[in-house]
Amino acid sequence: MTAPKKASSALDAATLGLSLVVGGLGVWTVFAGPTELLPIHYGISGRADDWGTRETVGGVLIGMALLTLLIGGGMGAASRRAEDPARARALRYAQFVVILTLPLVSLLAASASLSGTTDIGGAVPIALISLVLLLTGAFLGRVGPNPFVGVRTPWAYKSRLAWDRSNRLAGRLFFVIGLAGLLTAPFAPRPLGLYALLGAIGLAAVWSIFESWRVWRADPDRQPF
Repeated sequence: MTAPKKASSALDAATLGLSLVVGGLGVWTVFAGPTELLPIHYGISGRADDWGTRETVGGVLIGMALLTLLIGGGMGAASRRAEDPARARALRYAQFVVILTLPLVSLLAASASLSGTTDIGGAVPIALISLVLLLTGAFLGRVGPNPFVGVRTPWAYKSRLAWDRSNRLAGRLFFVIGLAGLLTAPFAPRPLGLYALLGAIGLAAVWSIFESWRVWRADPDRQPF
């Protein structure tokens, strides 16, 4: 009977711990990071096209840490208040997706910026991005309705069936895209590999949005607008 409470406590502890790691890196960057200009934005080709100071990079990291803490912690608090065990479990999955994605993306971006990497179109960056997609996709289909994580269309909010099916579809697509990206990253030509990955993400998003509308339209229990 104590396993769910232990799992919930572990997620809450992970949310706090990862927020502190990202925030701590941000504070270090502001006060002791590289003094030269750092890449802070990359174009669709994967090449750096904007530069900033260590204060900018550190500030973004601190902001991402706060976002992880607020959203992840909020999901945990909502799960604890939920009376329906299924909803509580679905919100915990949403919390898990948050602490999988936001800190990982933050740390990947920080490593590229702080190391002065000017091109993220190579095999290693594509593989790391693909890994984040794969991990996100593995759990996205189990996320319950919430304001921050998943396919959050108006139709998905008006039909639980549309929410479940569109998020399951998005999870499967992201998982397949991530797996394909991992397998092909060492061989993909530059920058076509990055173009293909970004294009696949865009198509998956559009398909999932369309699926939420399609299922809502056919759901006899849908809520009207």
